[in-house]
Amino acid sequence: MDVSLILEIIVLLGAIFLGVKLGGIGIGYAGGIGVIILSVGLGLKAGSIPWDVILIIASVISAIGAMQVAGGLDYLVQIAEKILRKNPKYINFLAPTVTYFLTIFAGTGHTAFSMIPVITEVAKGQNIKPSVPLSIGVVASQIAITASPVSAAVIFMAGDKALGGLGISYPILLAIWIPTTFLGCMVTALIMNLFWNLKLDSDPVYLDRLNKGLIEAPKMEGSYKELPKGAKTSVIIFLIGVIVVVFYASAISPQFALIENVKLPRDGAIMSIMLTIGALIVMFCKIDINKVPLQSTFRSGMTACICVLGVAWLGDTFVSNHTQEIKDFAGNLVKEYPALLSVALFFASMLLYSQAATAKALIPTVIVALGMSATNNGDAYILVASFAAVSALFVLPTYPTLLGAVQMDDTGTTRIGKYVFNHPFFLPGILAIAFSVAFGFILAPVLL
Repeated sequence: MDVSLILEIIVLLGAIFLGVKLGGIGIGYAGGIGVIILSVGLGLKAGSIPWDVILIIASVISAIGAMQVAGGLDYLVQIAEKILRKNPKYINFLAPTVTYFLTIFAGTGHTAFSMIPVITEVAKGQNIKPSVPLSIGVVASQIAITASPVSAAVIFMAGDKALGGLGISYPILLAIWIPTTFLGCMVTALIMNLFWNLKLDSDPVYLDRLNKGLIEAPKMEGSYKELPKGAKTSVIIFLIGVIVVVFYASAISPQFALIENVKLPRDGAIMSIMLTIGALIVMFCKIDINKVPLQSTFRSGMTACICVLGVAWLGDTFVSNHTQEIKDFAGNLVKEYPALLSVALFFASMLLYSQAATAKALIPTVIVALGMSATNNGDAYILVASFAAVSALFVLPTYPTLLGAVQMDDTGTTRIGKYVFNHPFFLPGILAIAFSVAFGFILAPVLL
């Protein structure tokens, strides 16, 4: 390894860790610093800006913001809360189920924010440490990104630069990723339910906070605010939009070819459909359009766009300048040990902080390294099965939903240890990804 490569790696990791330290949108800022140093300082050619990923996130979030103004998110949360409160004994299974399907529907894991207080209250009422359902719930919301029909990561993987270019259809990918990731989360929840110490009254931090009067008694019944008239309508409009996205993306897949002479590519389709959904919600639900940019989902989504811009651009700058080395190193190694790809994706996503950014930075290079094409896609199952591993955003305890769970759990059971990595999300996250990938390696060869 020559000195220049060592310097480049130091800059890459240094920029990422600076971003993690700054937190939030700072990850994007630090990515920009890294691009300048790598290109101007060390002479690398600047990589490609992931405009497609950024614009997909922006368009989906704009539609979700409109739905939030219309009361649609509150409507979905009320449904989820009723499910949790009616079945409190099963909180360790229902919490990840709810957060998983909210993400599947919305294409963003930030919907989990709204469920964190509910999960905490229900767990307290059952004398269960909130850290248990919260940890697997947050992890499930992250992994579900790799199975959501409208997430930027899935759309990229189904596109021509990734698995779509290998002749693998969008519906087949969903048919693999949805059951394998959900089952991975449920098996993890089962293991936690059987082997974790669940008793809240055995936690010393909780007992100390209880004695000091710092903990509120659990609310056994939810207080549901009155929803705007257009709440249900906005959810229906958004749901129809998701269905249209799935249908169109499937219809233009080469395997189905229901639409000939395609004028609107898959990326453009999801962007235009989501923008149309936003317009329809504004018109039919009669919302104040000026309130959309003020919504929490819109702000978090735009933050995600800047983060992806900086960190994915940084990652592509490094990877694109070392494609041949990566090809030479990874080609035979991944063919001989397929599971190593999931390990590489795991560590990359831990640093790149985005499922879509990780996929965009590494998957095209791996495809080249394995010599795959539409007529030679026999090893494509490795990419499909390993995809869930891009969800290691929980490793460093700085992700917004993770921090939200820590802050909103007044019992103190969801806490970050002094060694940084010893937090309650670490083991559940590793288990959920490991099981998801393992199930992927079982199902993908069967369906592809």
